[in-house]
Amino acid sequence: MGNRCAVIGVGQTRYQTRRRDVSLAGLVREAALRALEDAGLTFADIDAVVIGKAPDLFEGVMMPEAYLADALGGAGKPVMRVHTAGSVGGSTALVGASLVQAGVHGRVLVVAFEKQSESNATWALTTHLPFNASLVVGAGGYFAPHIREYMRRSGAPDHIGTLVAVKDRLNALKNPYAHLRIPGIDREMVESTPMLWEPIRYLETCPSSDGACAIVLAAEDMVTGTPAWIHGTAMRSEPIMVAGRDVVSPRAGRDCAADVYRQAGVTDPRREIDVAEVYVPFSWYEPMWLENLGFAAEGEGWKLTEAGCTALGGDTPWNASGGVLSSNPIGASGLIRFAEAALQVRGMAGEHQVEGARLALGHAYGGGAQFFAMWIVGSSKP
Repeated sequence: MGNRCAVIGVGQTRYQTRRRDVSLAGLVREAALRALEDAGLTFADIDAVVIGKAPDLFEGVMMPEAYLADALGGAGKPVMRVHTAGSVGGSTALVGASLVQAGVHGRVLVVAFEKQSESNATWALTTHLPFNASLVVGAGGYFAPHIREYMRRSGAPDHIGTLVAVKDRLNALKNPYAHLRIPGIDREMVESTPMLWEPIRYLETCPSSDGACAIVLAAEDMVTGTPAWIHGTAMRSEPIMVAGRDVVSPRAGRDCAADVYRQAGVTDPRREIDVAEVYVPFSWYEPMWLENLGFAAEGEGWKLTEAGCTALGGDTPWNASGGVLSSNPIGASGLIRFAEAALQVRGMAGEHQVEGARLALGHAYGGGAQFFAMWIVGSSKP
């Protein structure tokens, strides 16, 4: 891993359907200033800026990193753009961390964002490719068959997705930044909503959000305040179409998890990781990722969900912040998972704090479940 690196500042905007009060520059600056304030620093203390977002087509602004450099104090400094589809927020954090771990920079500002109100992500993901008309109509249409196949393999009952949707939305009520805050949400409410892509119902899917997230990363000799130490980082990818590819439990996800666990010295993730922030844009992906990430045996993930193990008071809390199901500025969604993991081990997660959290997992995936980024952070030095 090279030099030790820690998260010393976290900043988030309020996630909502439309932020008409700010431009893209105003949105990212809001998150960045909050992260700097948390770290007790200013833009002058930052050596480099790493920016992440999903496809430019989502807002129609090409090379946004050039436009946003001034707003993020990047004038005259190295500014880098990262893009790995929906996993980009996580990948952006890992690129920033690698610059510190390699000794290239002492302090790095990492920012990721999306302003979905200025475009339409569903139709941006439904473009016609050469010689082929896309018929999946956005991410939900693409992933629904994968979910149905998981249900067939595992024998999971139909209500598991509903349980995840209710759990994460109840957690969101404790998170002041969350987009969807639905008082009184219960199974009946979720099950009464329309079926969008069978078996995914309206309230079993993520919202379309505007928002930004920022973190400040520092080398060991530049740490200020309460740090979240990085114990392991990993990225993996695989082709979207290849013979024998398992779309229900992608090999890239399994390999990425195995690598980050090895670095952090984790042999039993369910017992050793106190809290996990995992990219679950459709509720059924919680049991699927429980298995892919080694928290449960194959075919057993849904049983942990049904037993309440992943609830805020369970033995392996997942998405205490409300997760992607409650806030989804796509380019930032992965970084939010990483930032929320850091807040947990810093003891700064507010009402959704998991008591005694010392080791946390941040996870992001993107594309056709083909890009993965993960890190493990802890309250003590690795």
